[in-house]
Amino acid sequence: MPLSAVEIRQQVEALGPWFHNIDLGGVRTAPDHFLGDYPNMKWRKFANAIPADLTGKTVLDIGCNAGFYSIEMKKRGADRVLGVDFDDVYLNQARFAAEVAEVDIEFRKLSVYDVGSLGEKFDVVIFMGVLYHLRHPLLALDLIREHVAKDLLIFQSMQRGSKEVGEVAENYPFSEVALFNEPSYPKMHFIEHRYSDDPTNWWVPNAACVEAMLRSSGFEITAHPEAEVYVCRTAQQPEHAIPVYPKQGART
Repeated sequence: MPLSAVEIRQQVEALGPWFHNIDLGGVRTAPDHFLGDYPNMKWRKFANAIPADLTGKTVLDIGCNAGFYSIEMKKRGADRVLGVDFDDVYLNQARFAAEVAEVDIEFRKLSVYDVGSLGEKFDVVIFMGVLYHLRHPLLALDLIREHVAKDLLIFQSMQRGSKEVGEVAENYPFSEVALFNEPSYPKMHFIEHRYSDDPTNWWVPNAACVEAMLRSSGFEITAHPEAEVYVCRTAQQPEHAIPVYPKQGART
């Protein structure tokens, strides 16, 4: 028997606070969110960039939080949706939200660095709002490309700094130093302590850096429908994109 609005509200309060504002039977999980109706307000800006019919497709939602995007993918007919997060609070919220929405979604506790343990690739990978919470962001992108991304990547990261994206040459001499001061050069801003009262905010890229990191990990950007959102396809990884350490003799 479906839960009543009173029962839903009681459970929402017991599982709170929520970061995703989800409409559960008329009950909003985060009606006073500091970003407004988040993430729906962002979703509306890029929803049309994702196939409306995901019948027969598999979806992996990395850093699923309370499951907003997982639920939206299931609404589009995806055969299988798996949401992973490393926070039990978010996972409990996601399971409850999926139950109320009456959609069959699997949720697991898993770090992005352990996605290889899933042992399968997914047609659509959602990687929204996670990169800047990681101490090792490029490693995460490399692991996603190598282990779980079969075709489509939906990526989003908080950005700060210049929105300019300029042309970058394949190589520069050691004497060239001025380009590092150019606003359009790829940059990552390191946060040693806190930003927005959040100790898990570690790295915040500018726009050029986001695009460069995606390309470096083997993703081709096919659409940029929202200021921070990129739709990508898997592509060939650059030859110099060598995980962790260069190959022996790489300097010669």
